[in-house]
Amino acid sequence: MFELKSYQQRAVETLSSFLSECQSLGDVEAAYAQTLAGQAMPELAYRDCGFEQVPYVCLRIPTGGGKTVLGSHAVEIAAKEYLNTDAPITLWLTPTSIIRQQTVEALKTPGHPYRTKLDAAFQHQVLVLDIDEVTQVRPQDVGGKAIVVVSTVQNLRVQDTSGRKVYAYHENFEPHFAKLRPNHPALPLLERVSEDDCQENGLSRSEIGKIKYSFANLLALSRPVVIVDEAHNARTSLTFDTLRRVHPAVVIELTATPNTSATNGSNVLFHVSAAELKAEEMIKLPVVLTEHQNWQDAIQDAVLTRNKLEIDAQKDPDYIRPIALFQAEDKNQEVSVEVLKQYLIDDQNIDDDKIAIATGSQRELDGINLFDRTCPIEYIITVQALKEGWDCSFAYVFCSVRQVSSSKDAEQLLGRVLRMPYARRRVIEDLNRAYAHLSTDKFSKAAQELTDKLIEMGFETMEVAAFLKQAPTALGQGDFFEVSEPSPPPSNALVVEVPVIPDVSGLNDDDRAKLSMTEDGGRAVVRVSGEVTSDIQKLLHKTLKKKADKDRLKNHIAVHNQQLEAAKAPSEKGERFGDLPMLCINVQGELELVEPELILHLHGWNLLDHPAELPGFSLNEKTHSFAIDFDGEKLSYGIADEKEVVHFNEIATDVTENDLVRWLDSQLRQPDVPQSQLIKFVAQLVNGLLKDPNLTLTALVRNKFPVARAIRDVIGRHRKQAQKSGYQVSLFSDKSEPGLSDEFVYSFRPEYYPSRPPYYSGRYKFQKHYFPCNQIEDLKASGEEYECAKALDGLPEIKYWIRNLVRRDHASFWLPLAHGKFYPDFVCELADGRMLVVEYKGDAYVTNDDSAEKRAVGNLWAGQSGGDCLFIMAVEQDGDGRGVREQILRIL
Repeated sequence: MFELKSYQQRAVETLSSFLSECQSLGDVEAAYAQTLAGQAMPELAYRDCGFEQVPYVCLRIPTGGGKTVLGSHAVEIAAKEYLNTDAPITLWLTPTSIIRQQTVEALKTPGHPYRTKLDAAFQHQVLVLDIDEVTQVRPQDVGGKAIVVVSTVQNLRVQDTSGRKVYAYHENFEPHFAKLRPNHPALPLLERVSEDDCQENGLSRSEIGKIKYSFANLLALSRPVVIVDEAHNARTSLTFDTLRRVHPAVVIELTATPNTSATNGSNVLFHVSAAELKAEEMIKLPVVLTEHQNWQDAIQDAVLTRNKLEIDAQKDPDYIRPIALFQAEDKNQEVSVEVLKQYLIDDQNIDDDKIAIATGSQRELDGINLFDRTCPIEYIITVQALKEGWDCSFAYVFCSVRQVSSSKDAEQLLGRVLRMPYARRRVIEDLNRAYAHLSTDKFSKAAQELTDKLIEMGFETMEVAAFLKQAPTALGQGDFFEVSEPSPPPSNALVVEVPVIPDVSGLNDDDRAKLSMTEDGGRAVVRVSGEVTSDIQKLLHKTLKKKADKDRLKNHIAVHNQQLEAAKAPSEKGERFGDLPMLCINVQGELELVEPELILHLHGWNLLDHPAELPGFSLNEKTHSFAIDFDGEKLSYGIADEKEVVHFNEIATDVTENDLVRWLDSQLRQPDVPQSQLIKFVAQLVNGLLKDPNLTLTALVRNKFPVARAIRDVIGRHRKQAQKSGYQVSLFSDKSEPGLSDEFVYSFRPEYYPSRPPYYSGRYKFQKHYFPCNQIEDLKASGEEYECAKALDGLPEIKYWIRNLVRRDHASFWLPLAHGKFYPDFVCELADGRMLVVEYKGDAYVTNDDSAEKRAVGNLWAGQSGGDCLFIMAVEQDGDGRGVREQILRIL
């Protein structure tokens, strides 16, 4: 099966945790706050948008991050963690008809990652339908299969529902409503037949007021999961009214650029940065930009770039055929598709069969497999966006001969060249980058336009500063470029156009000295040398009237200033940071890295060594929950709601005890528990529960999802007990043999620091942070950790320091804990070559068990290094009255 990248897995786990908390807390807002806090994300107000206790959240994944595949995972999570069903109905909404067609095709195709996930989650009982096929849904499908209906938002988003198939009366839906109970809780939600329905469908007036047989009403009965793809297009009042009309149980948005307005912004539950996508080898970065004064030079250099990459690709172990994407002008303009193609053939000597045209009238890519080794295509010409779903990671070079700012399609085309071949970092560094050649009439304008497009694709301004690189010069015929070396310093000047020459009389002398201004075509061209101060920014803002123009200028200034700041960082200058040995233990004469799996394996983790029971299990029909008591901690789980007078738990079921055990086994598979152990453990646990005379098999079957969650939690507790015992024996007993090995060393690479917001934004400019200061993650501009960082920055004994990232696979230094990993706050390289690891603890936490465990493993690690590595758990003031600086100097 398609394996998720680690950030995708974190997104899945975050969504699962949130919906589980919604279940147990019964409060969506509290669950949202708790989930954000668990990720160390800043507090955000939850906006229910009139959906009250219906979870409505957003997963923010930048372009190229594979967000759509998360939709299939979201269906399973919502069904099993929140709705307690094997057969959910999902309404999957897309922004356009083309994306709708692409999504339907992917979800219907056996072997496609989207479909494979659904088949595995629901035992191949899956029905995928286009919105035009919904009349094929049979009564036996509802509750028997996981149904996914794909539609555009526009199909539902209307104020007048007459004439719309979704809301229309259709006799095929009659069987779904024929046996509807008179006390069914959804009855008040259902639309009734109106006079318009009678006229539209030829019904008699006697039908007026009766339940309308429509797909919208079927959705209301079923309380669907709603997936909203590209959700930034779906945050209007009309859209909210539309979604409320289908009465969703949960709404999950997927987008790179969520709406963040205070009134109708998305509830961002999970956010991954572009830097993380680069670290996960999903996208090519940086984007190397070359500006050209005329379209011929832009095309020529795009061809040269592609040719150079083709030579590089021959040294790669995988097959790669670099492709250049050209965006031509419209038919009635100078550089049309035909003109551009003829220039490639006549002036660049490109064979006709290597060029494909992809426009509305010429579809030369249809049916072509661009990954095929026999495919000759190296150049693709288009005018507007390539069809949604088009995806070829061989695309490396984007060349536009039209003004990028005037083309809404440039953003989509640029996204086409970001995807990494085979989602793996390439051997040749130039093959890890994307390339843009833009024709522009004014210097620096293309860079500013590309900045806007990258921000629209979900990049933060800091990420644009880090990942948009200006090529030092344009290429000449026969030249080859080399950008694998540290990037040249950014231009020291920002050039912007404003309507009028600003009045600089209010600026101080230093700021005035930075400015030079001219007029060009009735507009003022302002050149700012060096950093753009807040006073200069205010001055430029005053010349603009539209908020959109002011926002763009603000972004351009932020990127410019951050590029200047980043250029000062040692990592940007190619400096190297010292290596850190990882903690190991001796296993049969060889040192092995200490990881949770190794500890469990060495100490014979066997689930059957632990009691197969849900301790303190009690089923409470009145509160719709059951609880277990684990070492004094009560855990609560929602149960099936009694919606009728009939007491279902007292009715016999055809499902046997063995059927339930097999089902639980299928839901609880875990890589470190053999199935033979798991099924025996579950069988013993279920058998033990049924010995309670007040508990029936029917009650367990009706509540099988929360029972499965409870068993999963109990297994997790047993695993933690085994890990704790094994951890102590492995590292801190008389028999333990810890050590350090040259084979297991962590290195901070200059190009590999996938930090994510919130970034440090304080006035103090750190001088010794190895990576750019504007990439420092989760460091406030005040407080104890900030003071600790300042102390490190000011010590002459420290050469460089790094704000260590937390839970960033392959981009964080960590030490093992009994139940996970310890990511110290700061890692320092000393001037004498030694390494120092610093964990800062506030007074409220310094004496707790967590701190004691971290202090112990930190000291153990340092003690194995022979003095090459040091560890300190610093506090604001120690027992001898020493501050942070004095504590560090003492250990040095």
